[in-house]
Amino acid sequence: MRRIALIVLRAVLGAVFLYAAYTKLREPWTLFAVSIDAYGILPEWAVLFVARTLPWFELGLGLVLVAGLWLRYASIAAVSLLGVFFVMMAVAYAKGLAIDCGCFGPGEALSAKTLMRDGTLVAMAAALAVLSRVHRTAAWSKS
Repeated sequence: MRRIALIVLRAVLGAVFLYAAYTKLREPWTLFAVSIDAYGILPEWAVLFVARTLPWFELGLGLVLVAGLWLRYASIAAVSLLGVFFVMMAVAYAKGLAIDCGCFGPGEALSAKTLMRDGTLVAMAAALAVLSRVHRTAAWSKS
């Protein structure tokens, strides 16, 4: 059962990261930069850096998750990245900012729905991190 959960979680999270990367990479990176800048957290140089690099990181992370490579580290990266996104979104939502969340490219407004979805993704990534740790420990104890 644990093995099935690992496969499902990594496939779903991998697909989400691949889709997120695709939606950002098909548009000019400057549109994503506008979404990032709307949060008002990062200086301009950091906004530009994140807008240019994050979609490629999401693409790589999605591929690694789908392939099941370095699962322990990939799951930790996923929960960290999604956790940061979730906190930023929650703070912006609490401030009443009417902005795009930037999750899947431009045009998706930050809302309770996007917070619920991203909170679920954080929980899934955390479960994957725990299960991949337990799975690795169990595999080592059998040998």
